[in-house]
Amino acid sequence: MAAGTGRSRTGLLGRRTECQALDDLLAGLRAGRGTALALRGEAGIGKTELLKYLAGRSPGCRVVRATGIESEMELSYAGLHQLIAPLLGGIGRLPEPQRNALSAAFGLSDGEMPSRFHVGLATLGLLADAAASQPLICLVDDVQWLDRASAQTLEFVARRLLAESVLLVFAVREPTPGPLLTGIAELHVGALADADSRTLLDSIMPGRLDRSIRDRVIAEARGNPLALLELPRGLTPAELAGGFVTPDANPLPSQIEEGFRRRIHALPADAQRFLFTAAAEAVGDLSVLRRAAERLGIAMDPTASIAESSGLIGIDTHVRFRHPLVRSAAYRATELHERRLIHQALADATDARLNPDSRAWHLAHASTGPDESVAAELVVSAGRAQARGGVAAAAAFLTRAAELTPDPAQRAVRALAAAEAKFQAGAFDEALELAGAAELVALDDLDSARLTLLRGRIMSVARSSSAGLPFLLDAARRLQPLDPGLARDTFRDAIHAAVTAGGLTAVEPELAEAVLAAPGPAGTVPGARLLDGVARTVAEGYDAGAPIVLAALADFRTDGVRSTDEELGWLPIACRAAHETWDFESWSVLSARLVDAARESGALSVLPLALLLRLSNRSFTGDLPDADSLGAEAVAVGEATGAGILSPYVELFLEPWRGNEAATRRAIDALRNDLFLRGQPKVLTDTYWAAAVLYNGLGRYREAYEAARRGSEHPDELGLSTQAMVELVEASAHLGRSADAAGAVRSISDMARTAGTDWAIGTAARVRALVTGGSAADDFYREAIDRLDRAGVRMELARVQLNYGEWLHRQGRRMDARAQLGRAHELFSRTGAAAFAERARVELEATGFTVHRRSTAMREPLTTQEAHVARLAADGLTNPQIGARLFISPHTVDWHLRKVYSKLGIKSRRELPTTLADVSA
Repeated sequence: MAAGTGRSRTGLLGRRTECQALDDLLAGLRAGRGTALALRGEAGIGKTELLKYLAGRSPGCRVVRATGIESEMELSYAGLHQLIAPLLGGIGRLPEPQRNALSAAFGLSDGEMPSRFHVGLATLGLLADAAASQPLICLVDDVQWLDRASAQTLEFVARRLLAESVLLVFAVREPTPGPLLTGIAELHVGALADADSRTLLDSIMPGRLDRSIRDRVIAEARGNPLALLELPRGLTPAELAGGFVTPDANPLPSQIEEGFRRRIHALPADAQRFLFTAAAEAVGDLSVLRRAAERLGIAMDPTASIAESSGLIGIDTHVRFRHPLVRSAAYRATELHERRLIHQALADATDARLNPDSRAWHLAHASTGPDESVAAELVVSAGRAQARGGVAAAAAFLTRAAELTPDPAQRAVRALAAAEAKFQAGAFDEALELAGAAELVALDDLDSARLTLLRGRIMSVARSSSAGLPFLLDAARRLQPLDPGLARDTFRDAIHAAVTAGGLTAVEPELAEAVLAAPGPAGTVPGARLLDGVARTVAEGYDAGAPIVLAALADFRTDGVRSTDEELGWLPIACRAAHETWDFESWSVLSARLVDAARESGALSVLPLALLLRLSNRSFTGDLPDADSLGAEAVAVGEATGAGILSPYVELFLEPWRGNEAATRRAIDALRNDLFLRGQPKVLTDTYWAAAVLYNGLGRYREAYEAARRGSEHPDELGLSTQAMVELVEASAHLGRSADAAGAVRSISDMARTAGTDWAIGTAARVRALVTGGSAADDFYREAIDRLDRAGVRMELARVQLNYGEWLHRQGRRMDARAQLGRAHELFSRTGAAAFAERARVELEATGFTVHRRSTAMREPLTTQEAHVARLAADGLTNPQIGARLFISPHTVDWHLRKVYSKLGIKSRRELPTTLADVSA
């Protein structure tokens, strides 16, 4: 018999391959390997039966279940609560931030809006805790109907099952309206073979079907087991005996649903009404259904018995529909007037104190027209949903509230609030649609400006930074007399969007002039002063703006800002400005503060950028191991949030220093070919700078020169465009083309005079040394070393020591050359800057000095994740802290550490700092 046909060992017809795959997962689970699997297939194909098969094959394992319910899709975390409610006894063993987040998400306690990633870590921790004593199987059916918050949380958890004895199996109806469970292993559940279809059909209707009718049913069912079971039920006796009918051209799920609808309509009127009511009550709560039945005049017990005997539902502690299509068929079979009466009865039957949101939702569906009292309840429910982190649910409540609001002006305000919630939930098209609805009514000036601001934010995120700029600028101007604080924040967002897209070159003079013209406390508030400085840099030049920026950065560094929200808003642009004004101290201090603020607040929208800003800073200090850890965290956040472009940026900022050409080229290609980044000037600048660093490290100066020349074509961008000038000078000097670098040397020297920082002056001295001969070069090299050492820019310090050593060797001063080259080689080797270390080694040996290479006793190299875990453990972080940083469970951290100890030949984390230092040396 062909693979995939015949009965499995438990009698599941035609699913041998699928059952074997599930048996293999069970075997892995019992061996301690956690994993996740998505069963995908059309409605009725047998996914639910496979979940039942898995549960039946799991003695000795704990099984928890959840099912997505279409009418619950707007209730945040409803599906997740259904799944892990049996495990909540372990909530007290979670770290406090995770415990608080989960409690707030489920409405078990009051608190701030929880980060969905804290909720995800809490869920992972609960599952791992439960699995510590007994393997755990989590079965989730109809994932396509889970509420968004639950689906995102479970997807997050599914990607992190490694060392936990947890098996998470999803059943997903195809096709789905959008991406769902991406990156998770899949098993497609296909059609039954014709032979198996005949066997199944004959098993339920032996001897009753005419052969032609059997063939027709099998053809129409197309191997769908539920269709094979349900389609014959809709045929009359005459049809079963060979009568003629018109073929149904509807898609198969519709045919199956229509069969269920016919069976429902065959029941007595009260039984039909009971099924309609149960379909509208998402949880299937018998007590609520009993109270609703009384209000509808239904005799509960006999009616429920009749409905259950139909085989369409099952009743125990709750009402469960035989199949989700039965629920949808029942709900859609209800006339609109009847549906409203049922929702009203359910609203009356729902305790307003225990479940106010469900009551408000039923009232909204019972309303026949605008109703301010119901709309007001929905607004309150939206606030509760927002507090639980259910942004999508809040958006749904607010959308319906706007529809039911009788006053046009109030309706527009609520539509705007709904649009803002939709934007936060990532539903950009729906947000724009609601914004359009709000725009149809005459808003007051403040709300009109907020609407424009929302459009700008949507366009910036959904399309490009440049697309949102006109809206942000317009909104900022209109907000200026109405809300100066919000206006200043909007100007900030506009400038940051421009800088992100293309450096200062992308900040249009019109925007800079608007910032300068706006009244505000420019002399006293660091943020306002920073904007003033950036705007003057654009409008009046570097000499005019840089000193103001530096003064603002000093204020940020010493006085800080008043709140975490302000830190998250202002520090990203402050860090960029620090880089562009050569203020290494501010860049170091403020990037560390930004990362801490983003981590502690759970601001995952800001954390990736914060990590990249900090990572780049650490690479200039020569601390590549720390930069690696930051990069691992950035990639983990990217995987969790779907921001996949983070990995290429991490490689772009780190791999050129190591001389890793393959990884650098991979990052360059990924960024230049990205759909949303392709062609942006700043992307070209960044990637050419990386190539120039790579090739200067490898000693391929002609390639370095060409890359640096392209990377410095837009000097007004500052940032890495300026750093590309530095690379251009070094490549030119090695090619004997110093005259080609004269413009770059002049620009860097001019900036250094304006900035006056050790980093700027040291770099200016270095580039002048590279193009200068005689004793003047010696003086410039010494000044560069002194200044860069004071600035703490150790990677640049090592590079100038390398340059100085090469120059001294050419001057015949071998002993002096050895001293400089030896220091450069030591630092490059310790930081992992392998290509530059090799350059130093070759030059050092050319002076007659033999370099002894260090070997380590490590038998097997650490994986990337192992290295990151080891680094964080060496820094003193606990397993829960490491898990929170890398979005994995503490148990998985421990699993990685055991492998690290084995590979390094050590016994505890106390030995990690010394051992890791020896390995990297």
